[in-house]
Amino acid sequence: MTYQGVLTKMETEFAEPIQYYLVFENDFLNINQLIGKTIGIQFVKYQCLNCGLDKPIYRQGFDKQCFYDIPQAADWIMRPELSTAHLDKEDRDLAYEKKVQLQPHIVYLANSSNVKVGVTRKSQVPTRWIDQGAHEAIEIVEVPNRYLAGITEVALKNYVADKTNWRKMLKNDIEDENLIAWRERLKSYIPEEAKDYFIETNTETHIEFPVNQYPEKPKSLNLKKTPSYTGKLVGIKGQYLIFEDQTVFNIRANEGLVVDITIS
Repeated sequence: MTYQGVLTKMETEFAEPIQYYLVFENDFLNINQLIGKTIGIQFVKYQCLNCGLDKPIYRQGFDKQCFYDIPQAADWIMRPELSTAHLDKEDRDLAYEKKVQLQPHIVYLANSSNVKVGVTRKSQVPTRWIDQGAHEAIEIVEVPNRYLAGITEVALKNYVADKTNWRKMLKNDIEDENLIAWRERLKSYIPEEAKDYFIETNTETHIEFPVNQYPEKPKSLNLKKTPSYTGKLVGIKGQYLIFEDQTVFNIRANEGLVVDITIS
């Protein structure tokens, strides 16, 4: 059976284990049900997630022109400390920026390959942690806008990592950490503007991923270089499909690519 559609990040359902869904325009697949099956992935063409044109994808599922024009790809997306909507100051589209930036945001600690600090909208908890492949996470600050979350992250990343080692995460080369102790350790480094938003009492969230076999030496599939691949699916973690031959495929990094997916 073959399905065709443009790749967007897998939708997830918080369960034990996490349930993953690949959603196309006219179909969707519960990827958990494909574990143990042989899957073929064939690159067909590009389809920018903004304009829909068959133009090479530049970043985040967008072609180069769209990436530099639309508010969904502005610098404050990756660097929340650059947010300016709270000042009524436009970057690319003030209405969009107010909608996204002026809502509750969480600064969190997540352990995927190591303990890292991150920022997400409150509405994206625990989705953000799942997408990063974190097996445990905890909220440490809840603020009313993206800017405050951003400056808090900038301050804390002087004392804790802000990046995930994807290879270590996929190898499951991880250690459990006491995130409550980490939260207390970092409390004094929170900026004055955000100190009142510190979360004094909460517990860790633990996440179980559907993986039968972790790769010892994960090798990333790049459809632009290798447009056709077939392998046996053995697990899903973060936004990665894990195959028996140690190939891993990052769905999020391939957004905007139209593919044929064949299941046998």
